[in-house]
Amino acid sequence: MGTREQGQRDRRERQEDQGHQEQRDRPDRPEWPEWPERRDRRTLLAPLVICLLIAVPDLLFDRVPPLITLLLIGPLLACARLDGRHTVLVCCWSAVLGLAMGIGDDAVPSTGFGIRWGGLIVGCALTVYAARQRDRLRDRLARAHEVARVTQTAILRPISRTFDGTRVCTRYHSVSHESAVGGDLYDVAVTPYGLRVLVGDVRGHGVEGLRLTADTITAFRELVHTAPDLTTLTAELDALLTPELGPEDFVTAVLAEFAPGEVRLVNCGHPPPLRSGRRIELLEPPAPTPPLGLGPDPRQYRVRLQPGDRLLLYTDGLTEARDTEGAPFPFLGEAALALREPLPDEALRALHTRLLAHTGTALADDLALVLCQPTEATIPAPVS
Repeated sequence: MGTREQGQRDRRERQEDQGHQEQRDRPDRPEWPEWPERRDRRTLLAPLVICLLIAVPDLLFDRVPPLITLLLIGPLLACARLDGRHTVLVCCWSAVLGLAMGIGDDAVPSTGFGIRWGGLIVGCALTVYAARQRDRLRDRLARAHEVARVTQTAILRPISRTFDGTRVCTRYHSVSHESAVGGDLYDVAVTPYGLRVLVGDVRGHGVEGLRLTADTITAFRELVHTAPDLTTLTAELDALLTPELGPEDFVTAVLAEFAPGEVRLVNCGHPPPLRSGRRIELLEPPAPTPPLGLGPDPRQYRVRLQPGDRLLLYTDGLTEARDTEGAPFPFLGEAALALREPLPDEALRALHTRLLAHTGTALADDLALVLCQPTEATIPAPVS
């Protein structure tokens, strides 16, 4: 037995070594860290060659006017496109060529050459200083971007897991290139009253929209564990958000609370959730309710969930998407096809792919998708 196990272990090690060797020998897959260095080497050649072309006429022909001051072109190019270390290298190359030009013209360099060469050295020193300052600024911006990315991930964290017997998957798209979080929002919380889900859309984009998004999610996380029902939670959310909203600001929102065999909903001016199962159905509220910030009168309604039913919560970036000719996205039909995928993650991916295929370009609005699928469906609790 020991010999057989040792043979299997040796065979696995040989296969792993062979796989690593094939990966190393594969010419079309270089290691990622080599790419920036290769780009720097290619970019470095340009200022070096330019300096050499400026110096060659003076070195070969005696009657050519002195061009030593033009050698500063190389360091300036390096300062604009390379880091401080490579800029120092180009500056040294320019200084050496300038000194060679002076020695080639006269056995003893003249005072005028000394002044011109000194000016070249001063210019090279300034370019090195500018390149290093730019490197420091680039590092600070990179750290700031990383902090912003981590902060935005904390605001809207991607979800793909099971909460309290319900599988929840999310997908998000921000129309802003500067931020990963836009005016659409979602959040999930497991509370003593069951799993609660929030999907909303704040009015506006940019920094102001991001602020309202963060305020809404913060208020939801503060109140969701203590409010005894969705009606109370919605009223408390409105009371907490209204002082933070401008005169024209509001937040559309739909809140869901999952219980055995059913889901309880409150809709404040938001697109109605979609139930997918034996048939596709929009879960419209019994009566329209204004968005948060506009004095909503929240009313809860209950919907039975059959085994295998899924609940899709979304924002208007899905229903109002249009193609290049202005045709709206056929939401119900495409959702019915996409939600047939056996896995919730694959279903959301298929729906997003169909949406992009319809628009033909990048989405023109923020988009938030939350797909919930109870893993068990039992008899709903009686109405209290």
